[in-house]
Amino acid sequence: MTDVSDRADDADLAGREWRLIRDEARDGAIQMALEEVAAETALEDGIRTVRTYSWEPSALSLGYRQDAETVDWDYCEREGIDVTRRQTGGGGIYHDRDADISYTIVAPADEVPGDLMECYALFCEPILEAFDRLGVDADFAASEQEAIYQPSCYLRDIHPAHDIVAPAGGDSSAGAADEVDAVPKKISGNAQYRQRDVVIQHGSISFALEPERHVGTFDADLEPATFRDRVTSISEQTGGEITREEAVATIGDALGDWCDADAGEWRDGELEAARDLADRKYGSDAWVRNREVLEAGEQ
Repeated sequence: MTDVSDRADDADLAGREWRLIRDEARDGAIQMALEEVAAETALEDGIRTVRTYSWEPSALSLGYRQDAETVDWDYCEREGIDVTRRQTGGGGIYHDRDADISYTIVAPADEVPGDLMECYALFCEPILEAFDRLGVDADFAASEQEAIYQPSCYLRDIHPAHDIVAPAGGDSSAGAADEVDAVPKKISGNAQYRQRDVVIQHGSISFALEPERHVGTFDADLEPATFRDRVTSISEQTGGEITREEAVATIGDALGDWCDADAGEWRDGELEAARDLADRKYGSDAWVRNREVLEAGEQ
């Protein structure tokens, strides 16, 4: 595997000002708002951001164009599952407080490859490095897999450009492997969007599986076994030998090494701006259900 520091040098990332935020658990609206705030910081102050984070309470993040009618709203309310909507496309992702590990990379667009696939390859390098350090045999999917249920990110079609599977290099066709564990399953989904000349990539990494709650968030007749057949996790791939804390620390270390980031944290002004944006956008029904952004002062 290519050393992450070498890859960063190739893109001229190292040597610029980066901060690594090992973030605390926050609700989904704030987590999404913080990405936009980080984009403003990158543009206005020249500070780029990589971070790890988790969701409290557990949350369902809808893809940008996902129909709100695909959500089982009664289930989410009953189970205390928050619902927000991402800026990126794709299907919904259930982010369990303990089973999901999320990350963000934020950098000015003129400092990274303009080609989308090249940018994915670069930004996923530290994630692949983290899997390597954790002892998980993972890589980009070698071939596409057809969708099982399009509104769910982990059950929609698997794309070699940005979906990571484990084990790496296996044949995904039905009956291709003697051992079911040898069939590659999705372990991480990654997506990008651009906000005022800044590239933002975020991703979900499965530390463990919560198939009942994941399929329960959707208003569809889905069996938990369907999810288990398509998705794997760090815990499953390592035989339960890695704790969540170790996995989060390793992912953070790989992100920091990739761009030679200094340890950092959110500034008070950033947190205040994120709370305001969460109220007006990511935490509002107008955005979550209809992709409408409230202006300042609107309720």
